[in-house]
Amino acid sequence: MQVISASRSEWISPFTGLEPGQFRKLVRVVAERGGEEIADGRPGRQWRLDLPDRVLLVATYWRTNLTMRQIGPLFGVSHSAAHRVIDTIGPLLALAPVRRRRIDQVAIVDGTLVPTRDRRLAAPSKNYRYSTNVQVAIDADTRLVIATGDPLPGNRNDCTAYRDSGIAATLAGRPVMADGGYQGNPGVIMPFRKRRDGQPLADWQEDLNAGHRKVRARVEHTLARMKVFKILRDYRRAAHTLNDTASGIANLHNIILIG
Repeated sequence: MQVISASRSEWISPFTGLEPGQFRKLVRVVAERGGEEIADGRPGRQWRLDLPDRVLLVATYWRTNLTMRQIGPLFGVSHSAAHRVIDTIGPLLALAPVRRRRIDQVAIVDGTLVPTRDRRLAAPSKNYRYSTNVQVAIDADTRLVIATGDPLPGNRNDCTAYRDSGIAATLAGRPVMADGGYQGNPGVIMPFRKRRDGQPLADWQEDLNAGHRKVRARVEHTLARMKVFKILRDYRRAAHTLNDTASGIANLHNIILIG
């Protein structure tokens, strides 16, 4: 027996954070990306769930981080069917590439550690867990996520993860703000560092640092909102799927923020 269904609008907001109208638009986007054409593992085999319920299942999984054996019965399907839904619909929720940008658009980038159980990619990190480093960039004005990088082992510093994750290439040609951990990346705007001789910074440098911190905090707020989706607090799936998951959650964050 199916317990949760997208046909009942009261289930949508608690498990996706989206309003019913926003959710319907998201389902249409997934349909345009081929969601209706995907068969259930075999040619000609139909899904037991319709497309809105499959999208809701994925969003519910990301937001609650329930196991497959827990989430399957909520939607009236087996745990293996829930796996297949997440594998096929998850990538279709990914953030669309930004085709146009303002000339004066400033990006803010920061990395976050995602505890990941797949040790083929995860590594011991400063959070004392096996984690991956995920780079996230937002528009400084709108606070919308504009790009996510490929996950890297959690022991990689942000200065190298910025380049190796591919997000540096994505942000090429625009001003990028970051914290002091992005040394060695000439195109990144960072705060002034304390002098090695122990002398204090000039007043104008302290003022610029204060303004820099105030603006850069926006990306930290974004990361906190993305981690409302609890799957980013304990990632149990294969590490190669984390890229699509992080991008999909960024997309949901943007839809929620737009209102």
